[in-house]
Amino acid sequence: MTFHSGKATYVETVSLNIKDLNRSLEFYTKTIGFSVLKQDETYAELTADGDNVLLILNQVDKERTHPRSAGLYHFALLLPERADLALMTMHLASKRIPLGSADHHVSEALYLDDPDGNGIEIYIDRAPEHWIWNNGQVHMVTEQLNAEDLLKDRPDPADFKGLPKDTVMGHVHLHVSELQKTDEFYIEGLGFEVILNFGGQALFMGSEKYHHHIAANIWNGLGAPASEKGSIGLDYFTVVYPTAEAMNLAADRLSALGFTANKEDGYISTQDPSGNHIRMQTQNRHN
Repeated sequence: MTFHSGKATYVETVSLNIKDLNRSLEFYTKTIGFSVLKQDETYAELTADGDNVLLILNQVDKERTHPRSAGLYHFALLLPERADLALMTMHLASKRIPLGSADHHVSEALYLDDPDGNGIEIYIDRAPEHWIWNNGQVHMVTEQLNAEDLLKDRPDPADFKGLPKDTVMGHVHLHVSELQKTDEFYIEGLGFEVILNFGGQALFMGSEKYHHHIAANIWNGLGAPASEKGSIGLDYFTVVYPTAEAMNLAADRLSALGFTANKEDGYISTQDPSGNHIRMQTQNRHN
């Protein structure tokens, strides 16, 4: 896939702080369709293929500290085929899950929240040859999803057996406090490129011309406060580099710009100007 091509930098794992692990596991396994790879009393690693960790759940005691803080807008699961999105739609509808939906031209998407209010997108991409580019920026819109066409083959929700094995973390979309330093951090520092500047309200940033691996918006207000560490919401997400050299160069760029880039065991820890925590690492997928 485009965003996992050999040269791409992409998001692989999202770690969430949640209030009740049992409640969240019930939702993420029965409703979303993950499998549990590892679990203890307050922690779980979730997978679609039985190997790669896409979602981590951490049970915490701190509530959300501010209703309009910086942090997670949504994480986005990319399904391999349109038929998978159709089946997912019927499955969620059969469970009476409140859903939003949209056609973004580059993709078709469903939107919902987990039990703690963490946003989730589940989507499929249209073939990149059908994307429209204007002056180096991709054409993205938010229009009504054609549900009648999506569901024309009338998939049976009873056929839903969980997420397809080829499901990946397509992107993360963040609330941030402002865009100028955000641009500097993700573009000059981490090494992404701006794929779309959406009216000074949001940046869509990607690698290898993918429509976005990371997006950031100011819809929670300029100066939105950082989420308190350890509170419900985003814990961290991983940015995966194709080589150790590429990762280390990005860390050097961050340091030169005045951002932290601390070497830990197997990854480099940093945080964006709005306090969103990121772990930089190298590819470990078994592609």
